[in-house]
Amino acid sequence: MHLALSENDALFYLHHPPTQPGAPTFVFVNALTGSTDAWEASVAPALRAQGFGTLSYNFRGQADSPFGPALELTDQVIVADLERLLAELKPARPILVGLSIGGLYAARAVLNGAGAAGLVLLNTLREIGPRIDWVNTAMARIVAHGGVGLFLDALFPLLVNGDFAAKARANFLRGDYTPLPPEHGHMNLMRNAAATDWNLDYSALTLPVLVITGLQDRVFLDRDIVNRLYATLPDARREDWAEAGHLLPQEAPDRLAASLARFATETVA
Repeated sequence: MHLALSENDALFYLHHPPTQPGAPTFVFVNALTGSTDAWEASVAPALRAQGFGTLSYNFRGQADSPFGPALELTDQVIVADLERLLAELKPARPILVGLSIGGLYAARAVLNGAGAAGLVLLNTLREIGPRIDWVNTAMARIVAHGGVGLFLDALFPLLVNGDFAAKARANFLRGDYTPLPPEHGHMNLMRNAAATDWNLDYSALTLPVLVITGLQDRVFLDRDIVNRLYATLPDARREDWAEAGHLLPQEAPDRLAASLARFATETVA
């Protein structure tokens, strides 16, 4: 399905209302280079099997979500699109689940007034100091020179746990890199992500929040910052996963589905 935003722009989405009366709907907000596939491979079907609703979608610039050639895909555009999607589809009792920068987009939508029953932040809590600013800037340049393939070949083993990296290695390091032109969706997203404003008043997020952190993330994780930001959340609970890294839906889908269901049952349902 597509939600038309303009003549040239639309959001691809997959929406399944809950089958259990009164159950919430999990609204999945992608990472920057993500897609609905990350959720729909395992996590979303497992939640639907328990009667929960699910809504996954792709940002403009991601797969099957077209955008006009003059549009810069800034964080403001992405957050506004999420707010529009929620307003148009009206998912039942939405719990927003954001991976990495997707958690930031979800939190900002909540602070802008988007109605949500809960919020889940997956490897989101961070501040942009010199190290992460370097990484964010470098990622856009890597993608420009060799596409998402080169970016993943360079960073994937630092993002995930060792066993997962070993099993996935046969799908990487093939060397078939292709530069992305400036007008490509992924290039547009990466170019603008480096300027994203990560300053957020977490103390204003008064709804139930679940924070899950993969401790094997060797790119974005700073435990001191996670501890400090988490302490400002008024109604939060936390899970630190020693066996996982940054890509929780792929590395630990069963555990993630179980944690989401528990969070919904204990705080929302």
